[in-house]
Amino acid sequence: MDRVILHCDLNNFYATVECKKHPELANFPVAVCGSIQDRHGIILAKNELAKSFGVSTGQVVWQARIQCPQLVLLPPHFAEYCHWSRQAREIYGCFTDQVEPFGIDECWLDVTGSTRLFGQGEEIAHQIRRRIKEELGLTISVGVSFNKVFAKLGSDLKKPDAVSIISKERYPEIVWPLKTSALLGVGGATSRQLARVGILTIGQLAQTDPGLLRKLLGKNGEILWRNANGYDMAPVLRQHEIPPVKSVGNSTTCVRDLTTSQEVWRVFLQLAEKVSSRLRQEHLVGGNLTVSVKDKRLVTQEHGCKLEVPTRNVPALAQTAIKLFEEFYDWKWPVRALGIRAGELVTDLDANQLSLFWNSARAEREEWLEGQVDDLRSRFGRGIIRRASLMEPTGAGGHSDEPTAFHRGWI
Repeated sequence: MDRVILHCDLNNFYATVECKKHPELANFPVAVCGSIQDRHGIILAKNELAKSFGVSTGQVVWQARIQCPQLVLLPPHFAEYCHWSRQAREIYGCFTDQVEPFGIDECWLDVTGSTRLFGQGEEIAHQIRRRIKEELGLTISVGVSFNKVFAKLGSDLKKPDAVSIISKERYPEIVWPLKTSALLGVGGATSRQLARVGILTIGQLAQTDPGLLRKLLGKNGEILWRNANGYDMAPVLRQHEIPPVKSVGNSTTCVRDLTTSQEVWRVFLQLAEKVSSRLRQEHLVGGNLTVSVKDKRLVTQEHGCKLEVPTRNVPALAQTAIKLFEEFYDWKWPVRALGIRAGELVTDLDANQLSLFWNSARAEREEWLEGQVDDLRSRFGRGIIRRASLMEPTGAGGHSDEPTAFHRGWI
């Protein structure tokens, strides 16, 4: 028996919640954006009217204002969004206990075992859609399919307030003509890599030799080939199940453009402190490090390397980050934003010493010291103790103190 998987996506979520709070804006184009003063001025969400003017998520505010001069801009209120997200998940929970969040506004549901109670997948999707609309005043798009990847793709096919079906029998005619960027896991960089070898559609991706894709994209190439062919069998987790952490990262948009490696180093040091602290909270160490750099043009580059030994040591993370940066960044443009991400995570008990030149005694002292610093900061605030090199302003944005991005994989 095929599984019945739903993907529920709350439409224009942030903007819709804001319009619920401000009914007087019902007939205005509305967008929620980050802080312009802290240079986080991008569109986080927009309502349907703003969308009709060409306003898009991720667009910088000044571009959105050119396209829609009458656009009403509102700041985000994440506590409100969390409240409505929980309300939606309570409704999902009435149909199944297999509800896996994918961000604050999206969830997968496995309703295979619920069909005898509530009807077939499409019928369940419509019941959920109606309840969300009637009880919460929100709308959702629901994709119904036999796996998570196609259910997610289905919820993107029709918006807002719609249900789309992608069956095992019809998925080639529905899915394969779409651009590769429509497939979960294919971002801008991957899409461009595929286009360079003539792979423009999901169908072309599905019919490509998986060995070639592995050479082109590594392990991810083979995963994308499986997903394009409908072979995704990843389970939908139950509400209280937590997948293992795959990476821990932190990034910041700087309050001013950076023009020297010394300025970049100090931001990396600040980011490394936060990543290290959160790795310590999870009892993990990182085996590799990835650096992201966004320049003044808003073009982002990422480069990574394997660490000499798995670590969460702040100087080691920061020094690796600046080394990577200096190897690939040519300073044609000032730097606007920086990020670091530790991957290939293992528990601190499982970490192996891989280098004959690793000073384990020194590493243990530094680990103890950083643990003490974390303890002081948790009790008295981050400002209670600082590195001398970070006493002056670093250029890091005010949002760098926000919680880290924990990437928990489901594939």
